[in-house]
Amino acid sequence: MTATARTGTASTASPAASLVPVFVRLKLSLLRNGLRQSAGRTAAYVAGLVMALLCAAGVLLALIALRGVEHAGALGVLLAALLTLGWAGMPLFFPGGDETLDPTRLVMLPLRPRSLTGALLVASLIGIGPLFTLALAVGSVILVAHGAAAAVAGILAVVLLLLICVALARGVATANVRLLTSRRGRDLAVLSGLIVAFAAQGVNIGVQKLARPDGLSVLEPVADVLRWIPPASAIDAVDAAGTGAYGRAALGLGLAALALVLLLWWWQRTLTTVMTSPDSSTLQAVEKDSGRDSARATRKGGGATRLLPEGRTGTVMLRTLRYAWRDPKSKMSWATALGVGLLVPVISFIQGGGSIYTAFSASALLGMQMYNQFGQDTSAFWMVASTIATPRDAYLELRGRALALVLVAFPYTTLVTVGTAALVGPWSAFAEVYGLSLALLGTLIATGALASVFFPYSIPSEGNKNVAPGQGAIAWFSLLGGFLVAAAFAAPLLALTLFLHLADMGGLLWVLLPVGAAYGFGAALLGMRLAAPRVAARLPEILTAVSKG
Repeated sequence: MTATARTGTASTASPAASLVPVFVRLKLSLLRNGLRQSAGRTAAYVAGLVMALLCAAGVLLALIALRGVEHAGALGVLLAALLTLGWAGMPLFFPGGDETLDPTRLVMLPLRPRSLTGALLVASLIGIGPLFTLALAVGSVILVAHGAAAAVAGILAVVLLLLICVALARGVATANVRLLTSRRGRDLAVLSGLIVAFAAQGVNIGVQKLARPDGLSVLEPVADVLRWIPPASAIDAVDAAGTGAYGRAALGLGLAALALVLLLWWWQRTLTTVMTSPDSSTLQAVEKDSGRDSARATRKGGGATRLLPEGRTGTVMLRTLRYAWRDPKSKMSWATALGVGLLVPVISFIQGGGSIYTAFSASALLGMQMYNQFGQDTSAFWMVASTIATPRDAYLELRGRALALVLVAFPYTTLVTVGTAALVGPWSAFAEVYGLSLALLGTLIATGALASVFFPYSIPSEGNKNVAPGQGAIAWFSLLGGFLVAAAFAAPLLALTLFLHLADMGGLLWVLLPVGAAYGFGAALLGMRLAAPRVAARLPEILTAVSKG
């Protein structure tokens, strides 16, 4: 009986003991099976791996070359902090990169959260991201390490930095797993491109500032704060050990170790909550949403919808705005236009070459949302097409879509132009730039309506492609041709602007504000009037083109 008991104890203890290799094999199997799905996926992974290795090698060599440079310690601390920040945000914007990020797949298995945490942590060390992080951690340590004590502290710092980054990413992914697997989480992932664009511009500005002769010295004020925040404190500990400040080195490593313990404890707590609590993102959320939907259905035109016009125009405006808010592809397009339109003048100002004319980016990018209007509906356009029988119906459809765009574009263009004038100046050019921006918006609405009729193309609802296969040339011709026609539309107003400048009549540039607003309104109206009869006549061709995706 004793032997049986011992055998039973060993059999129950062995799964926990062998959990780490099981999850390592699971991670490798997921990776291998994913690469077997298609040659394109394999090529993309290999290309990504090669690029990551090349970037890691380049950064590592650059950090080694900076060894011994004054203020190098501040750079190492800042790199550790940025690396940690990137790991913290990565699961929120790229949740589909690793299938094991979703712990809800494991809730039916007899696994304890404590052993599961350790196994997932070790399995998470396999991948391109951890390899790149390891290279940056080693480079940061080599950058500041001097002496045997610093080398010993550097080994501990690399381990702590890598484990903290991985544990932090896992904890964030687990805590937000309900969000990441919901529609709102997918919408958040769609916006990742915008976040990457902002981050890339930030890195570009930082590199330009660091290229100055005293570039690294500007990092000292930031590093003085970050050196006490884990895991950047571990990198500072290596620098402190090299200078003989062993107390500060021990404190820095201790802070990093404490942060790792707290992260693992928090991750384990959130893992326990996820695996033992009901899925509120399904049952309870559906009940609440159905209650809200039924309440909305009982109200007629509640809230801000009461401010929209009556009839077909208001209905089309509401549909367009809902598409922009709910459809991931439309949301991405709108968010990119809004973000980049604001980013261009701000980045231009930060780089020291700002101009008030960069405010044109706001109206230009939002005006482009008028292009391929029917393709944005994809195969659902047949429902809209069934309601268009006359040119009047087509005109009301185009007008509703244009008014929905103007509802956002007009205040946004105003805000960006006022902000650019206040930030860059001069205010004397505000009326000119604002008037030309409104004219540009109107001409793009006009040409967008015409391009939507003559060059429609389908936008696939799934995947990352914005143009259906075989329609790329149509999309490019629609945009480029539309811009050329828009330039022709705006030629009289541009000629007036050039005349006032060349004739040294700057005091009359204010007339461009009312003239530009009226010109944009007239151009938009003319474009929709010209496009409406063509919509009714070409409806079968448009329906066929936008339904190919």
